[in-house]
Amino acid sequence: MNSMISTRGIARLAWAAALFALVVIVFGAFVRLSNAGLSCPDWPTCYGKVTWPVHEHEVDAANAAFPDRPVESNKAWREQVHRFLAGGLILTTFALAIWSWRRRRDLHGLAAVPLAASVFILFQALLGMWTVTWKLKPIVVMGHLLGGMTTFALLAYSALRLTIPPIANLRFPAAEKDKLWRLTAVGIGLVAVQIALGGWTSSNYAALACGLDFPSCLGQWWPGNMDFHEAFVLWRGIGVNYEGGVLDGSARIAIQLVHRIGAVLVFGHVAFAVVQRAARHVETRPFAVAVGIALLLQVSLGIANVKLGLPLPIATAHNGVAAVLLLSLLALLVRVRTAAR
Repeated sequence: MNSMISTRGIARLAWAAALFALVVIVFGAFVRLSNAGLSCPDWPTCYGKVTWPVHEHEVDAANAAFPDRPVESNKAWREQVHRFLAGGLILTTFALAIWSWRRRRDLHGLAAVPLAASVFILFQALLGMWTVTWKLKPIVVMGHLLGGMTTFALLAYSALRLTIPPIANLRFPAAEKDKLWRLTAVGIGLVAVQIALGGWTSSNYAALACGLDFPSCLGQWWPGNMDFHEAFVLWRGIGVNYEGGVLDGSARIAIQLVHRIGAVLVFGHVAFAVVQRAARHVETRPFAVAVGIALLLQVSLGIANVKLGLPLPIATAHNGVAAVLLLSLLALLVRVRTAAR
């Protein structure tokens, strides 16, 4: 009984940590998409303050100390609040990892996942620092997004494993369950790649490289002036301010087209290989519905971003729903797992 109670408490903390991570992801997207990523030019303080300059004398002192980056109070609070939230998530993740390790016998190996999250989140904090000190370097910004999603996935997987039992119905063929597990794992991998492409698109300011044109791009299905070589140069050195982007239009168009192609591949696999197969069985049908809804919503938000000119609420929601799609796929993966997994 004590073991069950302890596991239930860990599950609640894991869900709290996962939801906390989702909030940090969405708020981080809000900060990045509202061009507030460099609104605090130093780290971890903001113009030398624990909070941010508000009063006139504080703003004057900050402007004198950082003449190349005048204070924008309406943006600075966003960046510093995001840092506070990230700090709270680090503490929550550590608490989960410590509790899981102390109850590792009850968790049967699952304790390794929160421990991995606690190690990974420290690297995520470094990426957050480099995002500022390396002035929105695209590879770092993309890595920071992937790091946040990975932390969220580890925390969510811990919570799901402690909540969702595997299928015990003997009428569900083992071969079918194993195939659905593999297809779902591939879907998670494709979604992860697409999230990386989305981060690369955003960090290079390529979201509107095709204007408001969709599904074509600038009136063409395959623009002839795309520069794929420049589009995917990952490392360009340190010292350049990447705010606003440094690529020309041909490279940004290439990035946008690759992101669209990735979306088609993800939609095709998840919709027709994962959702369709999971919907056949009563044990996995609710999960198929959840994945399908998240997938359709994500695609709709992506199209709306282009057609409406990247409105901040929709662009922010696009990041959040990507995490929800990842969560729904992880839930299905947990549902069809075997004892060996």
